[in-house]
Amino acid sequence: MKPGNNGAKILCQNLWKIFGPNPQKLIASLDHNKSKEEVLAETGNVIAVKDVSLEIREGETFVIMGLSGSGKSTLIRCINRLVEPTAGTIIVDGKEISSLSQAELREFRRKKMSMVFQHFGLLPHRNVLDNVAFGLEVQGVPKVRRRELAFQTLQLVGLKGWENSKISELSGGMQQRVGLARALAVEPEILLMDEPFSALDPLIRRQMQDEFLNMRSALNKTVLFITHDLNEALKLGDRIAIMKDGEIIQLGTSEDIVLRPVDNYVAEFVRDVSKSKVLTAQTVMEKPKAVVPGGFSLGQAHHFMTRHGFDFVFVVGDDRRLKGILLLNDAEEAVKRGINNIDEVIRLDFPESTADTAIEDLIPLIVATDIPVAVTDARRRLRGVITRTVLLEGILEKSENGNAISPAVLRGRNRIGVG
Repeated sequence: MKPGNNGAKILCQNLWKIFGPNPQKLIASLDHNKSKEEVLAETGNVIAVKDVSLEIREGETFVIMGLSGSGKSTLIRCINRLVEPTAGTIIVDGKEISSLSQAELREFRRKKMSMVFQHFGLLPHRNVLDNVAFGLEVQGVPKVRRRELAFQTLQLVGLKGWENSKISELSGGMQQRVGLARALAVEPEILLMDEPFSALDPLIRRQMQDEFLNMRSALNKTVLFITHDLNEALKLGDRIAIMKDGEIIQLGTSEDIVLRPVDNYVAEFVRDVSKSKVLTAQTVMEKPKAVVPGGFSLGQAHHFMTRHGFDFVFVVGDDRRLKGILLLNDAEEAVKRGINNIDEVIRLDFPESTADTAIEDLIPLIVATDIPVAVTDARRRLRGVITRTVLLEGILEKSENGNAISPAVLRGRNRIGVG
């Protein structure tokens, strides 16, 4: 029977990697309550990966983080069989990787996934362009085509103009870009990244993280990213798995990890993390009540505002697509002048964000104006509203207990259009 993958791009089931004598026998007799150090002292075996099960969804950036020796790098190497698992199943796109022959495995690595290492592994006798084209050369891509693809990828990572440079002429950050370009040039579906930025100085590291985020949305790759840096994990990961002694201690979104740590180990990891970095607009936004359809006349909108005590209303068109915001003062002045066309009075310049915008990025918008932030989706449909009060209360309540904000907390704020 062909193994399923439950809709996941990568599926690991009960994965083990043990270094030492008789690892299979150890799995069968292992006392799971014993620590990694106790097992090593008693048996001479090192448990690098312990009964790990996880699924990685297509198109997501899945981050595995942990301290040195936690098993994260061994796990990523098991997934492409650079390290042979002791037990368990790895399924990629419905195909069990452990069943592949060496020839099939080489083809799988060439076509399905690429890996970016902490140490760049570049070829010093080749120039930048030929380094990027190396994987394509291994695949047998004709020279003209592989150089064309390599050049395009160098543009993507911001190295246009450096094609003919020697590797020794590049900074560490630029060399890492070459390594990333080499992995991307073969157009893999899956990108495995083992602490790719950890050898860089802090400033260059942040720049690479930002550039990676910009590229990620355009590339639409499934990414498995290894790091020991919590801030990097929170910044880059759609979901995060925290490992300790070969096991996954907690798996979830940034918000799950920071606000709802499962034990003291994870809690200690996230103790100093600012909540504003992980909370998003969706976490604190409220359903907007101060909304009128674009078909309303100005008189109708003004009557609606005065009846409900709103200082402003959002004006939406078909399918709740946001057209603008109408302020009460503007409406009153326009009514006095005999204007009845609402489109002549609504404002188009107001703060706006998406649901996944971090709260720390919303704060400057909130501080700059008394007008609330409109939360919209990709089609600019109005999904929520965030006022200064809502934002501050959201941060405080989340910081204190990590629980969802009850709508009851904000009742009575109808004047600013929030229920």
